[in-house]
Amino acid sequence: MQPKYKRILLKLSGEALMGGDAYGINRRTIEGIVAEVAAVARLGVETGVVIGGGNIFRGVAPGAAGMDRATADYMGMLATVMNALALQDAMRHAGVVARVQSALNIEQVVEPYIRGKAIRYLEEGKIVIFAAGTGNPFFTTDTAAALRGSEIGAEIVIKATKVDGVYTADPMRDPAAKRYQRLSFDEAIGRHLKVMDATALTLCRDQKLPVNVFNIFKPGALMRVVAGEDEGTLVHI
Repeated sequence: MQPKYKRILLKLSGEALMGGDAYGINRRTIEGIVAEVAAVARLGVETGVVIGGGNIFRGVAPGAAGMDRATADYMGMLATVMNALALQDAMRHAGVVARVQSALNIEQVVEPYIRGKAIRYLEEGKIVIFAAGTGNPFFTTDTAAALRGSEIGAEIVIKATKVDGVYTADPMRDPAAKRYQRLSFDEAIGRHLKVMDATALTLCRDQKLPVNVFNIFKPGALMRVVAGEDEGTLVHI
């Protein structure tokens, strides 16, 4: 298979790592995700990953009720570092070399985010996992994906979800919901579709960085997105 893209940025939610569990990391689920990512990386596709932290932060969120928003956001960033380390370990077991770079400085655990070094790792065929979001409160990991994708020169941001694209309505509740095959950024923003948050979408639009939303749990779906096939929903200029 000939990949359409040379360099991609994969956005993984923390919730994707839970599998059927209420919170935390399901080992079988993370191994399945890593197998899909490894297959793409072995084609020579340079792969960056931004990981969320909802699977861990959800477990402590009740205790964070009423907490200062910035403090809660920093807790969420630390959760993404934990997920990044778990992802790196699963990749090591799969025979894939990965490096974790964090937007927060925790040098005893992971190296700091340095753009030039990240790009060099990608060129060497290593997967780079970007942790701690943007390093700033009030920004989502969707925005971190748009930012890191723009910084490393990715050709597309691929957002992994539990559904196979963007729909006219919630397909879990409305059986008549239709999947969008393609959307413009302006349509996605104007219709308030849940592709990414508005900041992330606007940044991708301004940088002419397309976004593909797909189901990470559908076998071979990531490979089909990278091949440029009709998989998920493509949001473009």
